[in-house]
Amino acid sequence: MRFCPKCGHQVNMEIPAGDNRERPVCPSCEFIDYDNPRMITGTIPLFEGKILLCKRSIEPRLGYWTLPAGFMENGETTLEGALRETLEESGSQAIAKQPFSMISIPHVNQVHLYYLAELAQADFHPTSESSEVELFELDNIPWGELAFSSVTKTLEYFLEDHKTGQYGFHEDKILVNSQ
Repeated sequence: MRFCPKCGHQVNMEIPAGDNRERPVCPSCEFIDYDNPRMITGTIPLFEGKILLCKRSIEPRLGYWTLPAGFMENGETTLEGALRETLEESGSQAIAKQPFSMISIPHVNQVHLYYLAELAQADFHPTSESSEVELFELDNIPWGELAFSSVTKTLEYFLEDHKTGQYGFHEDKILVNSQ
């Protein structure tokens, strides 16, 4: 950011009083721009023991499989965002069961939060964001074709927990881009 969104004055990069990092600060109106991480919310949709995945029809990672997820909107909860994204990407209504994984990705300023969810019925279809939507057997997940490292990590946690039948909450971080 070079100019203040409030008054248009050129900003300076400085550490505001009581803060610990440089931020754009307007010397004219004293506006401080706090550019914070973006929240990605989604689900691990299950139906009859299978996982629903969506093949991306948009960038980034066009043509790769992913869990239905996307940017949380202002005015909605993480759960509302996850269910909305599931509907937008798969055309399916999901019923959330519990938060399952939260993965911080500092190098892209994002936090990915996934909920375990069930589909009430096998009612899904491609959308403007997904060229294909498919249920996968747990031993048939297309590991080499997954779009994001957070999806891979979440599915690995899911399979570990599935072996025991006890589904916990997993928190992790990904420090380098390992699409």
